[in-house]
Amino acid sequence: MQARDARFIISAVRPEQFPREELPEFAFLGRSNVGKSSLLNALVGQKGLARVSATPGRTQSVNFFRVADKVLFVDLPGYGYARVPRGIRDTWRDLVEAYLTSRTRLVLCFLLLDARRGWMESDLQLKDWLDARELPYVVVATKFDKLKTQSERLAGPARIRKQSGNAGLILFSAVTGQGVNELWQTILKTPTKPS
Repeated sequence: MQARDARFIISAVRPEQFPREELPEFAFLGRSNVGKSSLLNALVGQKGLARVSATPGRTQSVNFFRVADKVLFVDLPGYGYARVPRGIRDTWRDLVEAYLTSRTRLVLCFLLLDARRGWMESDLQLKDWLDARELPYVVVATKFDKLKTQSERLAGPARIRKQSGNAGLILFSAVTGQGVNELWQTILKTPTKPS
């Protein structure tokens, strides 16, 4: 699969705008500022495919990307950022839930956590929500390069694994490229659902 063949499809703000696609979909979820856009750009080898912002809470829509005409990557709005008005946060939540519960081609979610912070309450709520609906997911610990000492690099993932249940864990850094190959391996070996 040639990652450079990635292109943006649509930024949907309502469920009726979700594209009618027959490709398997991989959704990326996480708190605001956890590094979803940086991860997507690293995966496809394009710096500007997904917009990276220093301001948390910028992604307010469900963004669809077609990759090599084989899969769709779906960037979902971040959660847990207090400065976003409650009404907007509720709209995002409804939009995310509509996506996760309606897409028959969704085959796997990637639940992103900041490696320095591990599981936070909103992450655990999302994990419980996914578990209750039997939606498969893999946990990705982003910003792993920011763990500077050997003890941090051992203790951080260990804490995350302890609460991850049966979900796999991938350690990722957009700076060093760590985890990119493992993410692709996970994507390529995930069974796809029939059309």
